[in-house]
Formats: sequence, structure tokens, C-alpha cells
Amino acid sequence: MSSPAGRACRSSIPLCDIVKLAVLCWHLLTKEADYLWARPALVAHKVRAMELQAGQPMRKGSARGPAYAYNVKALRDREIEVARQAERAYEHAVSHWQPTRPKSGRTGAAKEERR
Repeated sequence: MSSPAGRACRSSIPLCDIVKLAVLCWHLLTKEADYLWARPALVAHKVRAMELQAGQPMRKGSARGPAYAYNVKALRDREIEVARQAERAYEHAVSHWQPTRPKSGRTGAAKEERR
């Protein structure tokens, strides 16, 4: 790839990582699922920041909102540690993953009765 000015286009993110992120986003959107490893307090903090930028009124009163945990360092650190443990568990599972070949023969899909 080259840019209009003739210089090579250099990205700091490898193409394979971009594709992985695109596939992850596609699965999350099509299945309408939340990201499994998301940090709840961080997500709540970011959602509330977007709500305020979009013009929603500030909430008055002493009731704590869902983003409160992000402001407490001990809770935030605990959430980060849980995320790190989950990441280590995921890396361990992926490192031991062995690709398998499809079983030879038919899958049985052709044997289904047609409606």
C-alpha cells in the first residue's frame, strides 16, 4: 500500500490484529453479547462520560451511580487484578490449544429431513 504522496503507509497495528478485532466486534454485535473480559467499573465510567457528553443531565443527590467503583482505587485495583488473572487463564488455554482436523466423512447434515 502506498499513500497518495507516494510514501509507504505504515501502521503501528499489524493487519492480523486488526482482523482479530474486527471479527471480535462482529461476533459481539451479531450475538448482542457483552465482552466477557470487560471491566465493569471502567465500562460504567465510560458510558456515564458519554451520557454527559450527549447532554444527559447530571444526577443530583447522594446515591452512588454504577461508575462509583471506578473512583475507589482499591476496587479499581481489584478489578484490574481479576482482569489480569482472566488474561493469564486465556493465554494458558490458547497456548495449549491444538488444531484438529475435521472428521472424515459426512457431517450428518445431509441426513436431516427436509421440511
